[in-house]
Amino acid sequence: MSAADSRPGFGEMFTPKLISTLREGYGLGFFRADALAGLTVAIVALPLSMAIAIAAGAPPQTGLTAAIVGGFLVSALGGCRFQVGGPAGAFIVVVAAAIARHGMDGFLLATFMAGCLLLLVGWLRLGTYIKYIPYPVTIGFTAGIAVIIFVSQLRELLGLRLEQEPGEFVPKIAALWNAAASINSVAIAISVSCIAIIIGLRMWKPRFPGFLVAVTLAAVATAAFHLPVETIGSRFGGLPRGLPWPVLPALSFARMLDVAPAAFTFALLGGIESLLSAVVADGMSGRSHRSNCELVAQGVANIASACFGGICVTGTIARTATNVRAHAHGPVAGMLHALFLLAFMILAAPLADTIPLAALSAVLAVVCWNMADKADFWALLKHDRGDAFVLLATFFLTIFRNLTEGIAVGVVLGAFLFMHRMAELVEVAADPASAAVDHANKAQDSPGAESGDASDIMVYRIDGPLFFGAAGMVNNVLARLNDWPKTFILDLARVPLADATAAQTLESFITRAHVHRVEIYLANVTPRVRQVLVAHGIDAPLVTFAENEAAARLAARQSAASPV
Repeated sequence: MSAADSRPGFGEMFTPKLISTLREGYGLGFFRADALAGLTVAIVALPLSMAIAIAAGAPPQTGLTAAIVGGFLVSALGGCRFQVGGPAGAFIVVVAAAIARHGMDGFLLATFMAGCLLLLVGWLRLGTYIKYIPYPVTIGFTAGIAVIIFVSQLRELLGLRLEQEPGEFVPKIAALWNAAASINSVAIAISVSCIAIIIGLRMWKPRFPGFLVAVTLAAVATAAFHLPVETIGSRFGGLPRGLPWPVLPALSFARMLDVAPAAFTFALLGGIESLLSAVVADGMSGRSHRSNCELVAQGVANIASACFGGICVTGTIARTATNVRAHAHGPVAGMLHALFLLAFMILAAPLADTIPLAALSAVLAVVCWNMADKADFWALLKHDRGDAFVLLATFFLTIFRNLTEGIAVGVVLGAFLFMHRMAELVEVAADPASAAVDHANKAQDSPGAESGDASDIMVYRIDGPLFFGAAGMVNNVLARLNDWPKTFILDLARVPLADATAAQTLESFITRAHVHRVEIYLANVTPRVRQVLVAHGIDAPLVTFAENEAAARLAARQSAASPV
């Protein structure tokens, strides 16, 4: 069976994992497992969704809406069995920037457009290419986002009073420093207590919902003792008891053009984050996801979230991992998680009024610490200078410029680093038996030397991909030939691929060799490489293709022995 025959068909590629799970058979026992897992994830997602929305400069209900609407659709339509969708910490920075620049209406339009882009990327089957983003880039921008989010939470963690908080990193630090005199000791106490509760429960009872316990205790204490701190109720007027009616964002060409960069950033980050989460789920569960189907689901989820007034949606690693650890059976768990959140929103909305913002910031502070992969960050710094450069470039550009520039520059630097490493792997060397052909020719400097003797044949071998990064090195080696043999055999057995630049380099060498009446044989050329070479003029009568080196030698001797 060929590789093409083993690829999944279009229908299979875009079949949601929910359908696959139901086809396997789905009984009451599986539903119970999914219900328990869904409830567990909902308890984690409840405070986190509100905290992410508030940190991004949006009302808390927009985070819950995204988790409910988007989370349901990601699980129902997605290509990952255990993926849980919703608002993610990685989006805080870009969402805050979009809202500050375009307002809430412009942000919702950008989210809607990002959903359309993700649909297009999935339908065009481009999801496979997202995996080619270098690992140092992923670690770099994730760590950079974690730093930005933590700094953005210092205002609430310390209870600072700021009329306006700048969006840029350096002005933000300066504004926070200038507001240091307004530190609220009660807010600090709540923040520290919540962080201690979350960390303590993780160490003592890992299965306990530390986020919800900490936020609930903080809300109870705030209401009971009338603590002088900002709450959801004091800043946002509380939560609505249900979802709003869906409405399409206002569409106009000029407005769409204005928010297009933000939409592209949302789509890029959402695609990366969701597929990373799917890979984590695969590693934990032993299953495999359908990347393009997953992107289509992410697209639909973001379109729907924007219509309901929610923020961006993506696959979330923490909630997905919680889902797997809670022994979910399939996508129904993620769908039930959304329904549980809707029930919490309807029944417990008034209770959210007393939740202190310092408690939600404490939740995000812990999320930031977990988001930054410290061990891999330091390992990359110590392992290789090239990877370290890509990592640091992405990290600092994400912090001091923006996420899009950080990823773009990191990918380009990673690509150049990869090409440099691949070029270093390419070797061009003379066959030991023919390496001394120049000396042999000089030693046999007589008209009586036998034509077709081994000393008249020079063999060179190329080992590695023959691409533009290695073309210069190949040209330098071949250009050093001074005394030309009668026959030159180039063995390409270990060349897996060739490109136009390398083909042009070979063509120049072959043309130069013909000036010196050298007969050229190319041996062990794969069909793929031969197709490229022929397309660039490397064919008869310039060269003779031989099945292997032995066949090339035999053909060369026969040619030399034949009468002219």
